[in-house]
Amino acid sequence: MSLPAVQLLRGLTGLTRRLPVQRAQMHSKPPREELGTMDVAVGLTACFLCCLLPSGWVLSHLESYKKRE
Repeated sequence: MSLPAVQLLRGLTGLTRRLPVQRAQMHSKPPREELGTMDVAVGLTACFLCCLLPSGWVLSHLESYKKRE
């Protein structure tokens, strides 16, 4: 590599060394209250309805999207 390119790369990496690093405030504790079976069922159903159902509908109607009208 040429000398200006090396100096440019060193300058760019020097900028990242001076940036403050934010750390997440995570603590490992047991949950305050346990999730019940109904809570888990509602959560999984909501994920299914929001993510998988629309994509499944699009994939099932893919042939009609390919047709030119």
